[in-house]
Amino acid sequence: MKATGIVRRIDDLGRVVIPKEIRRTMRIREGDPLEIYTEKDGEVIFKKYSPMGDLSDFANQICETLNKTTNCITIVTDRDTVISVYGVPKRELADKRISVELEQIMEGRQVYQRKPAERGLPIVDGETQYSIGIAAPIISEGDILGSVAFLTTEGSPPLGEVENKLASAVARFLSKQMES
Repeated sequence: MKATGIVRRIDDLGRVVIPKEIRRTMRIREGDPLEIYTEKDGEVIFKKYSPMGDLSDFANQICETLNKTTNCITIVTDRDTVISVYGVPKRELADKRISVELEQIMEGRQVYQRKPAERGLPIVDGETQYSIGIAAPIISEGDILGSVAFLTTEGSPPLGEVENKLASAVARFLSKQMES
């Protein structure tokens, strides 16, 4: 754990303010759920809660099935990180922070499909080998929870309507799973 040097007092209602710099760095937005952990030595730890994390085993199976069906690199993300990947070694993408571009695609609440002449958008911060071919946001009860995406590499042909429909269907399916 890293000390920030920032000290905050608890107000009379038991609230503490997380400084803007930390919220921006950790991508914590208004309304984001935080999970609270305590340690025996008095530490209180706040961790961003990912409801998609509860589906990681299920997401792994979905990614594997989509990869075997389409022969495309397939990922499922939550709002911050890649939670499941199939088609490349997991260490390359799993648990890495998603790119700002993918975050914007999810915020747009529409399926994104790269056009043939378009430059590829990165999937994770600092990664240039893989780009977003198709990304479908997972939206449950009005909240954006993550995305289902097919990735491409440089020189690979653009993905088609079949992959677009599959990503959309799986994103809707996962959103229904989150509601139940």
